Amino acid sequence: MRILMIPAAALVAATALAQPATLKAIPAPSDVAAPPADATKTASGLATKVLTAGSGKDHPTEADLVSVHYTGWTTDGKMFDSSVARGKPSNFRVNRVIPGFSEGLQLMVTGEKRRLWIPEALAYKGAPGKPAGMLVFDVELLDIPNRAPADVKAPPADAKKTASGLAYKVLKEGVGGRHPKASSTVTVHYTGWTTDGKMFDSSVARGQPATFPLDNVIPGWTEGLQLMVEGEQMRFWIPEKLAYGGKQAPYGLLVFDVELIKIE
Repeated sequence: MRILMIPAAALVAATALAQPATLKAIPAPSDVAAPPADATKTASGLATKVLTAGSGKDHPTEADLVSVHYTGWTTDGKMFDSSVARGKPSNFRVNRVIPGFSEGLQLMVTGEKRRLWIPEALAYKGAPGKPAGMLVFDVELLDIPNRAPADVKAPPADAKKTASGLAYKVLKEGVGGRHPKASSTVTVHYTGWTTDGKMFDSSVARGQPATFPLDNVIPGWTEGLQLMVEGEQMRFWIPEKLAYGGKQAPYGLLVFDVELIKIE
């Protein structure tokens, strides 16, 4: 029986912001030494300032998974970590990072950029080998990948449907003109939900794209990916007969957001 490649049990979350190898330094902001007068301070002592307003409405909770870009400096302007410099977003559960970072994220909405001034008591608390003192982070909240889309229960009126019953909608146009074949190997980012809004698998949450041959996944994926071009993002509503056929979990209609990164 054909299956989707990576089980939900493989989901992981970071326990702390990773110390990097040598990265190209990103200059510190001019207010790195202390929060400016227009920064807002919480009861815990965390100071924050919105740099760019977000487009989302929901705030992540402690239990949510987030995808973020961030850069961190000490107050003398030295960068000690940066997903931006690595060129790859970081994905982790909100309650698995330092307290000040976790608190700051819960103030944000998707698409927002915010600067955080995190006192040592909310950072690494003087732990050996960790950045000392107050830390300053620029954070962009890219996504809350475990949150289901509003139309997860059923395809909306503007979704297209194929003869097999697969429904789909383009979320972002691609840049290529070539479609994969059923025999192609593809690299994708994806998140899958059941119709009650529960995420059961996500390469986005793992922070690692998945690569697999299209003839070795569920039928709805084999069909749906052939409709896409590189760079495109689509949402698929895959009926049970094109998913796991009711023979194994997850059951029922499945909803996937998929980005086709590369046709190998």
